[in-house]
Amino acid sequence: MSPPFRLDVIGFGSSPSAMQTVARQAQQAGFSGLWLTESTQPVFSMCTAAALATDGLAIGTGIAVAFARSPMVSAQAAWMLADATGGRFTLGLGTQVRAHVERRYSAAFDHPGPRLKEYVAAVRSIFRAFGRQERLRFEGDFYSFSLLPDMWSPGPMDHDDPPIYLAGVSPWMCRMIGEVADGMHVHPLNTATYLEQVVRPAVAEGEIRAGRRPGQVALACPVMTIVGDNEEELSAQREDVRMRLAFYGSTPGYEVVFDTHGWFGVGERLNQLQRAGDFAGMAATVTDEMVDAFAVTAPWERLGQALIDRYASVASHVICYSASPQWTSVPATLERWSDVARAVAIGSPS
Repeated sequence: MSPPFRLDVIGFGSSPSAMQTVARQAQQAGFSGLWLTESTQPVFSMCTAAALATDGLAIGTGIAVAFARSPMVSAQAAWMLADATGGRFTLGLGTQVRAHVERRYSAAFDHPGPRLKEYVAAVRSIFRAFGRQERLRFEGDFYSFSLLPDMWSPGPMDHDDPPIYLAGVSPWMCRMIGEVADGMHVHPLNTATYLEQVVRPAVAEGEIRAGRRPGQVALACPVMTIVGDNEEELSAQREDVRMRLAFYGSTPGYEVVFDTHGWFGVGERLNQLQRAGDFAGMAATVTDEMVDAFAVTAPWERLGQALIDRYASVASHVICYSASPQWTSVPATLERWSDVARAVAIGSPS
């Protein structure tokens, strides 16, 4: 029997203390997991803050920028957080885009797909060395590790190795994720059609190629929601989502999501407008049809079922993208989100 469809949330916080507040609220509301992004603060530090503030909430990086860190650094952080949380931590890794990796982190980006695949193999080798299952001996095309004295190793823990989720968009990355990862952290720019026609078949192909059981790789899917009690609230959120979609869609390489729906040239057009600073033009490029495909719109009392209806057959769990900013700015909505989490828990298939 497959695990129940799960409802998680992305946590945003500008400081460790703010993140602790968000984590407590997420647990209080009944979300199953909290995913933290790589933004203004170091993501592993923010995960530590969240871990110290909760006792039952699953916590993960969604995602940590892999190439900005040695696999050893990521493995150490993940091992520590898994041990500290009693096995509640998931290591989510992604490549980011070339400009950020090379110009913000001054790190190598060449051959990002094969590099990330090898990164996972290196982290798993380090995990085995931490657990004293084998000596550290890893030699790849991009990374090599051969030194880990006992005094520098955290040593075994009483929990399984942290699961590794990878972010990807293109079919090649999805296939690679199917080969080597425990789960896929889907990009927020997604639709159910894209998941069904591109992501799931490519992940399954990778699983079969690696001799794995089909369906073994979990799909964690961030979802943008438009929810409220009246048309005024829905309309305001709708325009916020439209602009967010425009900015995500302007990133080169994400055209595959638009192309799946036959919206050819939209990604290129958004990129041109973004370079020109034409934000109004970017918003106008994202049609109402696109907003409806990318986001779930519903009144509060029907949102839980709407999430189940759209995503339960194509994803392992969804991650509410806008929930924590919403309850941070309007505290009364935390109880409404608690109702949504309860509805998903009661109504999800298993």
